[in-house]
Amino acid sequence: MIAFSPARIALYAALLLLGLAVGTAGSLVQGGWFPGGLLLALLGSGGLFYGATRATGTQLGTLVSAGGWLLAILLLNLGRPEGDGAFTAGLGPLLFMLGGMVLAVMCATLTRPAQPGD
Repeated sequence: MIAFSPARIALYAALLLLGLAVGTAGSLVQGGWFPGGLLLALLGSGGLFYGATRATGTQLGTLVSAGGWLLAILLLNLGRPEGDGAFTAGLGPLLFMLGGMVLAVMCATLTRPAQPGD
């Protein structure tokens, strides 16, 4: 069972905000400098997910950061009533969305190092 202390709750809130920031930045970078921007956006997303896994030691850390990331890219993908959106049509945005989801699943299913006393 995970003990939810105020410090842990603050860590999860920070991971959610980081997920929102990385998702927003990745959405803008991947379309601006294709294909290097796509690689940079995926590396940033993977770094966030892996760092969240290591920082919390649980899968919940990865899921919270990936939830913020997914929320950001979905909101940017919806666009505005005028039809403007952050994503362009093409292979780049699709690879960013699918690649980010694959990275999140990979980081959430990593084996955890042995804990002292196990």
